[in-house]
Amino acid sequence: MQFKMVHENYNVADLDVSLAFYRKALGLTEKRRKTAEDGSFIIVYVGNESSDFELELTWLSDHPQKYDIGEEEFHLAFRTDDYEAAHRLHEEMGCICFENPKMGIYFIQDPDGYWLEIIPTRH
Repeated sequence: MQFKMVHENYNVADLDVSLAFYRKALGLTEKRRKTAEDGSFIIVYVGNESSDFELELTWLSDHPQKYDIGEEEFHLAFRTDDYEAAHRLHEEMGCICFENPKMGIYFIQDPDGYWLEIIPTRH
């Protein structure tokens, strides 16, 4: 029996703000969208051409406030082929929330407080 990871879900308070962040910070674009007939939710799957793994962004009409996501003990990691350029972009965006120079990694935070690890391609 085999399993393949296909997506991870983050609930978001403002879908447009989140889509703009993921597009600018990580180059993720909308792949598909599901909208409830009654308007109670919108689910947008974002991804890129580097992987078929997707991030599912879920907006719920009855939860407009930010989510309490705890102590940031979980995160999604992204490997980049240009670590220095990525770091400059994220510095300009003001979204770097933690750096670990010894490990050669850093984390950015999305508009809802989710942490995303940025890892260089190591040869």
